[in-house]
Amino acid sequence: MDNYIERLQERGINITAVRLLIFKEMMNFSHAFCLADLETTLDTVDKSTLFRTITLFHEKRLIHSIDDGSGSIKYSVCSRYCDCSVEQQHTHFYCEKCKTTFCLDNASIPEVNIPQNFILHSANFVLKGLCSHCSKIAT
Repeated sequence: MDNYIERLQERGINITAVRLLIFKEMMNFSHAFCLADLETTLDTVDKSTLFRTITLFHEKRLIHSIDDGSGSIKYSVCSRYCDCSVEQQHTHFYCEKCKTTFCLDNASIPEVNIPQNFILHSANFVLKGLCSHCSKIAT
């Protein structure tokens, strides 16, 4: 539990029982999650509290967001030393069969030459196909 508290404090987030509960649940996901996933696993926490907490965690760069094209923004807990700069952003993989999104932490977003005087703030690079589990079923 101390590790969870320490991680929240490192990002300047005031500790509350609900924030701690939500962060602990976020850490339990092995893949990216959406608001609905948290609503299902934390059915005693109201939706507005979950949304406000996700917003706070995102603003403090404790989690990052992923638009995987599914119509639902996904989130994933950032590594301890991530500051969500463009240089630290990574590729994501969306499985078209099970609808799961994964962070590919070791796959950097390819460098793209943007026109002069354009300023890049973020990038979203999503690969789509079948995850390792679904590809075994398909063959």
